[in-house]
Order: sequence, then structure tokens, then C-alpha cells
Amino acid sequence: MSGPLRQLLRDPLVWSSMLLLALVLGMPGLRGVFATLFPELPRPLYEQDSFLSLTLAHLGLVLLAGSIASSLGLLGGIAGTRRWGREFRPLLETLAGVGQTLPPVAVLAVAVPLVGFGALPALIALALYGLLPVLHATLAGLDSVPAAERDAASGLGMTPAQILWRLELPMAAPVILAGVRTSLVINIGTAAVAATVGAHNLGSPIIIGINGYNTAYVLQGALVLGLLAITCDLALGRLARRWAHPP
Repeated sequence: MSGPLRQLLRDPLVWSSMLLLALVLGMPGLRGVFATLFPELPRPLYEQDSFLSLTLAHLGLVLLAGSIASSLGLLGGIAGTRRWGREFRPLLETLAGVGQTLPPVAVLAVAVPLVGFGALPALIALALYGLLPVLHATLAGLDSVPAAERDAASGLGMTPAQILWRLELPMAAPVILAGVRTSLVINIGTAAVAATVGAHNLGSPIIIGINGYNTAYVLQGALVLGLLAITCDLALGRLARRWAHPP
């Protein structure tokens, strides 16, 4: 076996991606396995939706909510570290902290009467829940940029906007990416709650399984959800390392 192939086979990201793909696409082929494990269940395999469509819907919801949370967290972090916005920094941190302190179920309960059932209330809840890690990471990353680097850039004639885009954000990027990684991975699991308000994702077999006392459904949804979280965490971790240490 060649060196590159051996290294590829030792890569946990490759294995988790392969297992996730095999489980998502091959779930119908596991009917006999679940029938053996749960002989008392008349329907041991979740078939209301394909696991591929559920996984794609789950990812779409998490990525959209993550984009909103990352954008707001990045803008808030930049504002909180500027001279004109430092006085608002405690307020920003408090508001973001409240967003994560509130349970997503509580946010859904408030949002559903206002915007109805479906993905929209889940999007609101996930965006609020994922905001704090990005905001804190942005503040910490920008605060870690040495003042001497800023002074040197200013001495070279760079404007504050140029210092931000060319110096501060690139130096803070690994820390910010770590916050985005935390936010997304947390929301992958949290997004399952969205199935309670009509959003179709990987929480659907779990919620239906719990309501119908069908442990097989719960196990199927949980397995795919867990592998998805592990795969995304490994992928984002690798992206952050490459950003910090480019080849």
C-alpha cells in the first residue's frame, strides 16, 4: 500500500465522511438489521422521507442560520473593538448571551405564533443560539492582535479600514473560525428540535420515534445526526488549521 493511500485511510475525516454517506444512502438496506434488533416493531425503518433529503434539509437550515449568526457576530465583534463602539461592547455581549441562554424550544414557542410553523421559527432560534460563540471569538481574535502591529501599519499610512481588512481580520481569522466551528456544530444537534414545529430534517425520525415509542426511528436519526456533527467538526477543524498554518 502506497504512502499517500495509507495516510488517506488513516484520516478520520475520510472515515467519518464515508460512514455518513454509506448510512444516508444505504439506510433502506438496513431494514433487516433493524427488524432483527427491534422485532416487536411493525415498522422498524423510517420511510416517510429519505435520509438524503433529511440530511440536505438539515444542513441547509444549519448553514443558513450559521451564515446569519456569523455575519451578525462578526459585525458585532468588529464594532465592539472599534473606538467608536467600545462603550456598546458590554451590551452586545449581554444580548448575545441572552440569545444563547434561552432554550431553543422557548424561542420556538415564541416565534411560532408570530411567523407560523416550518423552518422560519427554527432559523430564528438557531441564529440566536449560534451568535454568542462567533461574537466572543471575533472579540477575542481582534483583541489578540498586537498593538505594535497596528501602530506599524498606521505608520505606513494605512487607514483604519485597511488595517482592519489587511491586518486584524487575517490575524484573527483562526480564532474567529474556531467560534464559527463551535456555533455550527452546536446547531447541528440543536436543529433537531426544529422538527417539533414542522421543519423536516434529521430531527423528524427522532421526534416521531419518541412520540410513537419507536426506538428504531430514534436510533436511525441519532446515528446520522451524530455522524454529521462529527464530520462537520473535523472538516471545520482542518480548515481552521490550514488557515493558521498555510502549506
